[in-house]
Amino acid sequence: MNTLVIGKGGREHAIVQVLKKSSNCYCFPGRDGFDVQSLQTSHVSKAEDLVPEMKEKKIDLVVIGPEAELSQGWSDVFRSYNFSVFGPSQQASQLESSKIFAKEFMKRAGIPTAKYFVVQSLQDTLLQAKHFSPPYVLKADGLAGGKGVFICPDERSLKENAQKIFEDQIFGKAGEKALLEEFQEGTELSVFILTEGKDYCVLPLAQDYKKLHEGGKGLNTGGMGAVAPLNVGSEVWEDIEKNIVKTTIKQIEKDDLFYRGVLYIGLIQTAQGLKVLEYNVRFGDPECQVILPLLDMDAAQLFYDVAQGNLPSLKFNNLFSCCVVLSERGYPENPKKGELISSSLTKDSPTAYLLHAGTKKSKEGYRVDGGRVLNAIGVGLTKEQARKRAYALLDSFPHHLYFRKDIGDS
Repeated sequence: MNTLVIGKGGREHAIVQVLKKSSNCYCFPGRDGFDVQSLQTSHVSKAEDLVPEMKEKKIDLVVIGPEAELSQGWSDVFRSYNFSVFGPSQQASQLESSKIFAKEFMKRAGIPTAKYFVVQSLQDTLLQAKHFSPPYVLKADGLAGGKGVFICPDERSLKENAQKIFEDQIFGKAGEKALLEEFQEGTELSVFILTEGKDYCVLPLAQDYKKLHEGGKGLNTGGMGAVAPLNVGSEVWEDIEKNIVKTTIKQIEKDDLFYRGVLYIGLIQTAQGLKVLEYNVRFGDPECQVILPLLDMDAAQLFYDVAQGNLPSLKFNNLFSCCVVLSERGYPENPKKGELISSSLTKDSPTAYLLHAGTKKSKEGYRVDGGRVLNAIGVGLTKEQARKRAYALLDSFPHHLYFRKDIGDS
């Protein structure tokens, strides 16, 4: 089977790692560190530009990693040329690309979620904030590269961030509207399911660490690490499956959304019960990096089956996995590119290895080319063993790179 992975981050490297075990894998645009062939098409501005080379390479399966390409309808374009695609349609991708679309979807389905108002200006935001007590949650409606959610401890902070969205327009069209939500306090869970739009199968639960610093402090990021599997107990899982997963799939079918791929459901366990924080229409990053090592089956065939509208039985090993993100010191606000990564990036083993998220190869070696630079992955018989193996990979990295030291502690 010839497979193609769209994307260039740590998530896509994790997907490439499992696909190349049983398929001839290509990527676009990919990175040098992926160690697979990239499509050579240049001047790509739309999905159609890749089709001639995809036909030449006889691609059997396309796996679209990033949300941007999904929201732009790349899956629909590739399907129109009769490629099998693991990824939902552009219409279904609005579950992630529009916070308002997702909230209205939850409301129709009766899915528990935070109370909210749609706001379109600074004045509107401050007016509706009177219905809530601080802290406030403000979310840009559209895709914002993981930076569109603000947790505001007081009205002053809310005003500053609303100004950034509506007056400074830091997110452009993605910030023409926003959600003002009631803050939810509790434990977050990441649920991933594979679906063909009518039924589903469940992947291992994962725990993601979003805050920049230890103890859940600092700025929100795209994710500083993750562990899997997470055991929440049968009672909690029954609640998740009955009231959230099945209800979500039922509404996808009712709304006639074409969905063949993975769906992420971000949950929080509050004192009032489980609530949905958000949907993502692709694998999370870095949750993908800890979920895929737990598959005990041919991943290429699995993704192909889902793309064809079939849901096979899933098989998992009995291992644990941990991902620690190595980021540039200025991440997430002002990451600097270009610095040399002096450590060796070749000390990999089946149970401890590095995934490239933001690197670029030069004559002197790999250099920083993104905010999140590398993912250290450890796999073991216990969570602690997996954690130790991941952290052992980070012992000799230079001081301009940063990582949290408590991933997997709780």
